[in-house]
Amino acid sequence: MTVPKMARRAANAAKHQSFAASLRAAAGDLRAGGWRLGRRGLVPGNAEGQQTGAESRVYATSWARSRPLRIVRELAQTSTLIPLLRREVDLDIHGREDLESLHGPVLLVSNHASHLDTPVLLAGLPPKRRRTTAVAAVADYFFDAWWRAGTAAVVFNSLPIERPDGTMAGTPKELLTAGWSLIVYPEGTRSADGSVGGFRTGAARLAIEEQVPVLPVGIRGTYAAMPRGRRWPTPGRPRVSVRYGEPLLPTSGETETQLAARMEAAVRRLIAEDATSWWAVQRSSVEPSSQPAASWRRIWQESEQPVVGGRPTRTQIWRS
Repeated sequence: MTVPKMARRAANAAKHQSFAASLRAAAGDLRAGGWRLGRRGLVPGNAEGQQTGAESRVYATSWARSRPLRIVRELAQTSTLIPLLRREVDLDIHGREDLESLHGPVLLVSNHASHLDTPVLLAGLPPKRRRTTAVAAVADYFFDAWWRAGTAAVVFNSLPIERPDGTMAGTPKELLTAGWSLIVYPEGTRSADGSVGGFRTGAARLAIEEQVPVLPVGIRGTYAAMPRGRRWPTPGRPRVSVRYGEPLLPTSGETETQLAARMEAAVRRLIAEDATSWWAVQRSSVEPSSQPAASWRRIWQESEQPVVGGRPTRTQIWRS
């Protein structure tokens, strides 16, 4: 056998071994229950902080804010995303006049219980504001595969707010300086049981450093409409409420912890307003302790379709 033939056979054998190794790795991922399209590494939670050699980089999304892509995104949102959303859920929007009265960039902060939150927030924005609004997303979830990152960037104008090493990316500041508004979920991730979790200080730090107004947004009903594990809203057009609050301005000497606490309290009040009424919330403060202590009770409570002011309307009685 000639040397070239031996080399070709060796190369083919190496390819087959590599392919077989890939299949074995994929099978291992499936057995572990951790595989999904756009494969992520399966790292135990207690070992995440001990990884070495992680590359600190951010997926570039500036191309998604070019004029051609902005036109594509507007067509996708107005012709497909928003009409489809309104067909699947009964969207109830309150307080949008607080947003319409603001000029310039705004930091919109909201509770986060479902992947439905971002489409709902975008659908509730005035068209002019929506066209200049970006969505801050967790880098290790939406930006771990090129196709998922590209889809989020085109359709939602998403950008990674953190680097893989946990440090804040510089892109949010650049966007606010350039006049873009930004949607941020200060809880950091979707709620496991639908209740509001503690707010992290990253969004508050961003508001203080850039001196931009913070607009709290309370969303109620997305957990019941599309909780974790579902890829589509539940049938029957469940009600989803979006309430915009009055803007919060960072005060002189206010720390990021203090502003984050104000933001969280404002979001909780907006959710309570939908569950009761504006007057009821003004008469009594809304405290985190008002939520059930047991996780299963919170899941049961948040899984109920929300009704206006705590009372079902005729339409909702008919649906039940």
